[in-house]
Amino acid sequence: MSIASNIQEINKTIPSESKLIAVSKFQSTERILQAYQAGLRRFGENRAQEMCSKHEALPADIEWHFFGHLQRNKIKYIIPFTSLIQSVDSPALLTEINKAAAKIGRVVPCLLQIYIAREESKFGFTPEELRLFFSEGSWKNLSNVRLQGLMGMATFTGNTEQVRQEFRLLKLLFDEIRSTYFSENESFRELSMGMTGDYKIAIQEGSTMLRIGTALFGSRKTEQ
Repeated sequence: MSIASNIQEINKTIPSESKLIAVSKFQSTERILQAYQAGLRRFGENRAQEMCSKHEALPADIEWHFFGHLQRNKIKYIIPFTSLIQSVDSPALLTEINKAAAKIGRVVPCLLQIYIAREESKFGFTPEELRLFFSEGSWKNLSNVRLQGLMGMATFTGNTEQVRQEFRLLKLLFDEIRSTYFSENESFRELSMGMTGDYKIAIQEGSTMLRIGTALFGSRKTEQ
């Protein structure tokens, strides 16, 4: 099937209010352009250098999302144009993003990445660290970042009940933080969870953003 056909099929399975983020890492600009021409405008990358080169080569109205493990020395390259950094996995990283954004006069939208999987390779705040971060309060002084929600990745497993429970935990944390700290601020509204293998479960558990790559582009070529 073509990329356009894949997009049509996926759109049939997701609610209209869910935001589809096309995971375009390792995809050529030509294939991304095919998805763009089929109507997609939100694309996500996990490497700063690759995202920068694609940003320069592709249409200016694309919204670029970053959801890789962001190294501090790469922050300055994506700050000028990124629409959303989904993978803020520590208070220190958020502070560095705020500093870089302040230098160019931007307010950068961010999601806090939460560690919900039973895999050591994943990054993010634990639920306890998240609660401590918000209760401590210094985040309120970071005027050049805007916290818009949470992001998480479930364990890569065929155990759908485990995946569901991990997504459910993330939704409970999201609701807790929103009601406690953002009850009068509608900007904290995004819950990014769900990829090709588990996005239907994520929708059922309250996801507002879906990060889908393989189902759109097919099996991707990995780094050479």
